[in-house]
Amino acid sequence: MNYFKTGLLLAALTALFGVVGFLIGGTGGMLVALGLAAAMNIFSYWNSDRLALAAHGAQEVDERTAPELVRMVRELSQRAGLPMPRVYIIDNPQPNAFATGRNPENAAVAATTGILRMLSYEELAGVMAHELAHIKNHDTLTMTITATIAGAISTIAQFGLFFGGGNRNNGGGLIGTILLVVLAPIAAMIIQMAISRSREYEADRIGAEICGNPLWLAGALGKIARGVEQIPNESAETHPATAPLFIVNPLSGRNMDNLFSTHPATENRIAALIDLARRMGLGAAGGNVPRGPWGGSQRPRGPWG
Repeated sequence: MNYFKTGLLLAALTALFGVVGFLIGGTGGMLVALGLAAAMNIFSYWNSDRLALAAHGAQEVDERTAPELVRMVRELSQRAGLPMPRVYIIDNPQPNAFATGRNPENAAVAATTGILRMLSYEELAGVMAHELAHIKNHDTLTMTITATIAGAISTIAQFGLFFGGGNRNNGGGLIGTILLVVLAPIAAMIIQMAISRSREYEADRIGAEICGNPLWLAGALGKIARGVEQIPNESAETHPATAPLFIVNPLSGRNMDNLFSTHPATENRIAALIDLARRMGLGAAGGNVPRGPWGGSQRPRGPWG
């Protein structure tokens, strides 16, 4: 049912792209827009990882340049039954992370320098497990395609302000085009939000199972949310359509962005994880938390690079 719902939402996003084209250029504009949507979907399928990573200036690392982080991802990937993804670090002070790629065999995980400095080893393991859960669920391709189409809708709507205002085919003249510029990106964002929110809770649950302790991810989410409120993410502000890829909305510290958050409320996610921990028989956050699969009671605490 979740895949069916996601398919409907993706179809709605593509249809919205066609409507924008129709309002700007009539039937011809609609056909061009739908053709572009199909071409972008194909392009995104083969290049989704490179698009997202390049947008945020991510640099690939290995066991020589970031040994702790790479070994962590390898261990978690083995526990999840996944191929080892490529690992990237983003030079950005905001604590955050995301996964991308068209399938588990061509996936990548990326963490900011901010999150590497802020989290404990166990908390970072919870975050990486969450991202691996997205890969396992094939969410990474879905979210990158929606980001590409949503970004294109915003761009074409902006072009419509300059080139569509006097077009007789759009039926609304300049006023209709201005409404298009305002409403089309909002509609695209709402569809993105619906797709992203339906997948975050599931990724939290599966990620908690992969790392072995829901409280690690719960603690990480609290720290990340506080960090996002205090530290802006300039690359995310430049590429807002990529916001749903991140574990916590990187735009949520900026005024109007809160109105259309692409993620569930962090406190609700934390509450769900704490409830899951109780059902698993684990201690309360901050209490006697078992160390899980990491082998010992003392593990190094960042930096992970």
